[in-house]
Amino acid sequence: MSQTIIDIPNESISCPHLVGGEWNQGSGESFEIFSPYNGESVGTSHHATTEEVNKAIYAANLASESWKNTPLKERTGIMFKFREILLRDIDKISNMVSLESGKTFGESKAGVMKGLEVLEYALSLQNLDSAAKMEVSRGVHCEYRREPLGVVASITPFNFPAMVPMWTIPIALTLGNCYVWKPSEKTPLTATLIGEALHEAGLPKGVMTILNGGVQTVNDIIDHEDVKAVAFVGSSKVAKLVYTRATAHGKRALCLGGAKNHIILLPDADSEMAGVGIADSFTGCAGQRCMAASVLLAVGSVDSQIEAIKKRAEETTCGEKMGAIITKEQVEFLNQAIDEAVKDGAKLILDGRGKPAPKGYEGGYWLAPTILDGVKPGSKAAMTELFGPVLSIIRAQNISEALEIENSNDYGNACSVFTNNGAMAELVAKNASAGMVGINIGVPVPREPFSFGGINESKFGYGDITGSNSLNFWSDIKKVTTKWQMQNDHNWMS
Repeated sequence: MSQTIIDIPNESISCPHLVGGEWNQGSGESFEIFSPYNGESVGTSHHATTEEVNKAIYAANLASESWKNTPLKERTGIMFKFREILLRDIDKISNMVSLESGKTFGESKAGVMKGLEVLEYALSLQNLDSAAKMEVSRGVHCEYRREPLGVVASITPFNFPAMVPMWTIPIALTLGNCYVWKPSEKTPLTATLIGEALHEAGLPKGVMTILNGGVQTVNDIIDHEDVKAVAFVGSSKVAKLVYTRATAHGKRALCLGGAKNHIILLPDADSEMAGVGIADSFTGCAGQRCMAASVLLAVGSVDSQIEAIKKRAEETTCGEKMGAIITKEQVEFLNQAIDEAVKDGAKLILDGRGKPAPKGYEGGYWLAPTILDGVKPGSKAAMTELFGPVLSIIRAQNISEALEIENSNDYGNACSVFTNNGAMAELVAKNASAGMVGINIGVPVPREPFSFGGINESKFGYGDITGSNSLNFWSDIKKVTTKWQMQNDHNWMS
């Protein structure tokens, strides 16, 4: 394996804030950004101070009046240029995503493309989301007008530095909001590239704000009176904290949390389809995504399908086919979780620990695909979101038992079933306690305009974060009723 998996810069990258259309380093405490590929520092940034947050949101609020009054057609024109720049620079952006998050280059590029899909949906709003007007009675007309909120904020996670922000940036901006973005302090470098692309596309100063930092920066953004809505993606624990804090201030909030996604495997499932779909689901992005399969509910005699999953996972080598784990501490957590599962009685049928790191990346954070069989329901491996390339197999006698186990977990992001039986597939789709369901699909992420969002402890707030169900989160609907002249005939409406 060569040292050209991704390009690692020779010099440290500076990661500034974007305030009022100007880049600046800030005066807060500095922090380093480490690449999971080699464990070395690749960049530096600074925590935004409370004063800097206030200054940034003040600038955003000043820009909001002009931006909301910019015709939708003109706002959309800027977003069209933004799309062209992202496509032009997609390799550069994808490499940056890989550098700071540990993804393979192919995964990073796919994430940017998914973000572009949301952008393309936002571009269609000028045609799809037209206002409605109706003569409800003689001489009386009712209409609705969609209006932006003003300044909105988004706090995004480390695992998708480009894709998750692109779930919200295009729609929020196209609808006329000014956007304050706090990327993960583990992966803030990609945000600079996206901010530069928006600037080149002609976005007015102050419409996009980027503030780097940690917990205090997040709290300062949430608490600011001019921020009208807060979106968050991350762990359920933090999602609940952000939601509670934002709503306590009377703001609308939509906070997506973690997951413990289940895949139900039935004996009639196609071995090749199941092998590829399930293995790729738990190993893709090194298992560091809220849509990864983490529990396989094996119903009846499915050993041949499990063997196909194991074979596919064994072929998924670190570096080129699967990326790195975000931190050394997370690798240690995963190793400990695997040990605990074995102590609880699980059988380790594929052990990814201690495998050689890719040549040239020995200092990185690596764990190869791992499969635990015979995991007990209710155990840590069965209930806790591990966030790594670890698949826990729970044996179930029938589909009713499998659904009972799936329904008992606290989360509700995704559930899939692999089967050739349409009735069984429909049974799972109807009864799974999840917001997104897949049939012979290991990662059931909806495509636009179908929206992304879970239920239960996987989401705090109402609506979804993408697609048509996201529009009312980022805007208000104003209803206007008009009458210009008296009518000779009257009814209760006139």
